[in-house]
Amino acid sequence: QVELVESGGGLVQAGGSLRLSCAASGRTFSSYAMGWFRQTPGKEREFVGLINWGGYMTRYADSVKGRFTISRDNAKNTVYLQMNSLKPEDTAVYYCAADRGVVLTSRLEDYDYWGQGTQVTVSS
Repeated sequence: QVELVESGGGLVQAGGSLRLSCAASGRTFSSYAMGWFRQTPGKEREFVGLINWGGYMTRYADSVKGRFTISRDNAKNTVYLQMNSLKPEDTAVYYCAADRGVVLTSRLEDYDYWGQGTQVTVSS
């Protein structure tokens, strides 16, 4: 069992930056790939980005590529989402998730554990 807790959400102006954190507890954090997803009311949860267990491979949705950066600190059991050049359309609840699979995936259904989410609001 793995527990994930997101933090760092808040209100920021368009063009600003925000860093989200996801703290993990339970089984060995370093053995999991980690993904970030986001969701707004009335819309399906969508993939944002992921990072592999070693932290040297990342993948991003086209909508955030070049603006968002995922990193992880396995010693602290924490994964980060650095968000720069934020846009109003980035407004959403952001979730982190852990994947035990051997193949990196952006599919929601492939992730085994989820956090409770943290709200990010970008004003225009």
